[in-house]
Amino acid sequence: MRIVVTGGSGDLGSRVVRELRSQGHDAVPASRRTGLDLTTGTGLEAALAGAEAVVHCADDPSQKDTVTVYGTRRLADAAAARGVHLVHISIVGIDDFPMAYYRRKLRAEQGIADAGGPATVLRATQFHSLAAYFARTLTKGPLAFTVGDMALQPVDTDAVATRLAELATGPRPTAYARARDLAGPEVLPLADLARLVRAHRGASAPRVVRLPPVGRLLHAFSESRTVPAPGTADVAGRTFAAWLSSQPPRLTGR
Repeated sequence: MRIVVTGGSGDLGSRVVRELRSQGHDAVPASRRTGLDLTTGTGLEAALAGAEAVVHCADDPSQKDTVTVYGTRRLADAAAARGVHLVHISIVGIDDFPMAYYRRKLRAEQGIADAGGPATVLRATQFHSLAAYFARTLTKGPLAFTVGDMALQPVDTDAVATRLAELATGPRPTAYARARDLAGPEVLPLADLARLVRAHRGASAPRVVRLPPVGRLLHAFSESRTVPAPGTADVAGRTFAAWLSSQPPRLTGR
C-alpha cells in the first residue's frame, strides 16, 4: 500500500514510517520539507496522489488553530474528495478538559467527521516523554508539586506508531470512526513519576507537596481526566520505568 504520513520526519511520524516500511508498504513522509504546507493546503494534491491512506501526525501547537484545526480540516477534505482513508492521532479525555490545545484537538476530530470521508481517529494517552516533562516541570529542587490526585497513564510512542500503522493497513471504515483508545500499562500518580525521574539521574526521592485544585483546569488535572476509565482502552507498550531506562540520565525536551 502507498501510505502518506504527515509529519513523517517528526518523532511519532518517523516511527510510523519505519513501522510501515518494515511491513513492506510504500510509506511516504509528507511535510514542508517535501512541499506539503497544511497552513495553506499547498502540495496536498501532489502528496495524496496514488495514496490509499494517510496517517496524520503533523501538528504545531505554537500556531494555535492554524495547523491543529484548520490544517487538519484541509487534509480531511482533500482525503475525503479522493476517497483516501485518513488515520488521525488524538488524545484521551479531551471531551471535557478545559485546556486550549485539547479543545483544538476536539475541534479537529469534529472537522474530520464533518468532512465525510473514510476516517479513523485513535485517541492515545500522553507519551512517556511528556509524562517525564510534567514530572520535571513540577519538581523544584527536592520538592515535587502535585495537584490533587493527578495521575497519568503514559504510553510508549512506539506502541502508538504500531497501532496507527495497523489502522492504516487494516479494514477501512466507510465513514468517520473512532478506534478503541490506547494507553500504557500503568497508572502513575505524578509523585511516582517525579520519584522515578529523580532516581533515573541519581537523585533522592522528592518531598511531595500537594496543591489544592483551584480553577477548572487544575480540577481537570486533579481528577485525572486524561486517564481512561477501566476497561475502555487497549493497553500496550513498555512501562514508564522501562522506557526511562533507555533514556540518558539528563532528560530534555518533551
